[in-house]
Amino acid sequence: MRVVIQRVSKASVEIGGVVRSEIGMGMMVLLGVGAEDTEEDVDYLVKKTAALRIFPDGEGVMNRSVVECSGEALVVSQFTLMASTRKGNRPSYIEAAGHETAVPLYESFCRKLSDAIGKPVGTGVFGADMQVSLVNDGPVTICIDSRNR
Repeated sequence: MRVVIQRVSKASVEIGGVVRSEIGMGMMVLLGVGAEDTEEDVDYLVKKTAALRIFPDGEGVMNRSVVECSGEALVVSQFTLMASTRKGNRPSYIEAAGHETAVPLYESFCRKLSDAIGKPVGTGVFGADMQVSLVNDGPVTICIDSRNR
């Protein structure tokens, strides 16, 4: 399982011209689920995401988590994070989880992250064509793979 976390001043996801979710200051989380991923991967990444110290303290040092700064989170599924580009120029998605595995793990990640940060998490719609807008604050972008612990 992979996440790309971006510290944002605001973010939103739109589907068919309608805003599905939007947040203010916090984190935009793109989540890719692999075919071999389990709830153990979810738990690991939720813990890391909620505790990640990427927000400034009083001295401007990245020393606070999204919880500590009362930030929000928006989570969007993105199977393309599981792409392999080892051969040729066309990405292979063979390692991405199928719908039957990915949907429950995506929903579990969102639910557990909401519990961890103590507020509702904005979401996209799994498998939908979404337009994601964000203002990356910093910019700060962090990638975490549950297989690289």
